[in-house]
Amino acid sequence: MEERKWEDLEFYCLVNVLGRVGMESLLLDVPFVCKSWYKASLDPSCWKHLVFPKDLDLEWDSTLLDRFKDKYKIENCSVDAFTKFVVGRSHGKCTGLFLPNGCTEEVAKYVADECPALITLSLPYDIIRSESSIVPSLIGKCEHLENLWLGSSINLENIITQISLACNKFSGLSISSATIHEEEASAIVNLPNIKCLILRRARIDFGNLVIILQGCKNLVHLDARDCIGFDSDDEEVLELASHIKTFKCDGSMLYDYEDDCAIDPDDLLYDGYISY
Repeated sequence: MEERKWEDLEFYCLVNVLGRVGMESLLLDVPFVCKSWYKASLDPSCWKHLVFPKDLDLEWDSTLLDRFKDKYKIENCSVDAFTKFVVGRSHGKCTGLFLPNGCTEEVAKYVADECPALITLSLPYDIIRSESSIVPSLIGKCEHLENLWLGSSINLENIITQISLACNKFSGLSISSATIHEEEASAIVNLPNIKCLILRRARIDFGNLVIILQGCKNLVHLDARDCIGFDSDDEEVLELASHIKTFKCDGSMLYDYEDDCAIDPDDLLYDGYISY
């Protein structure tokens, strides 16, 4: 029986396979296998789902950016330049994008203009914390957006306002290092189709949690574990959440007795994405 070779695989099948191998392999391995693999790796369909490593600029460890520069003999390449290069490979077809730490608003502007098909988007704290944040206007251009992961609750009201105006199919919100006051809780309630809400390790008091539980009628998944501001065994909370298929509040307490501030908010962001 004649041995079949990978390079003889139909082009669309090869693209389908390579679209699943991940960003690191697409950049550092696949293009160097053979000409057919190199050609297939340039197809925008291979770059529809882009989950960047959390950190691309570390002094004490080798990152994907370091290996990329070494592989392609590039002396200087910033986080912004690398991120825009990878996102550009999708030629507007990117539907899932998790941006790395260290990005500036320049990347956010680029994504807003170049990724009209986004369904899932993750924005790190570095972008959201900017005083002149472009995030609300970015969201306003993402009419197909269904899921959003935020590295902070900064500017949450304005972001949710844009979601309500532009994203008719929006259903999932995850916020790391969140502080939920009445204004933020009321804004969340204004998302009529929200089904998944991840507020793990948020600071949210009993009253504001009640606003969400009473107002978000379509929730099927609410992760409020390890929060500060209410007790996990509060009978009223459990009763109000009884309509939610998956409600998690383990570890939540009224007061922060240990005041543990050693939690990396971006770990929560990625954890929420992976576990749901």
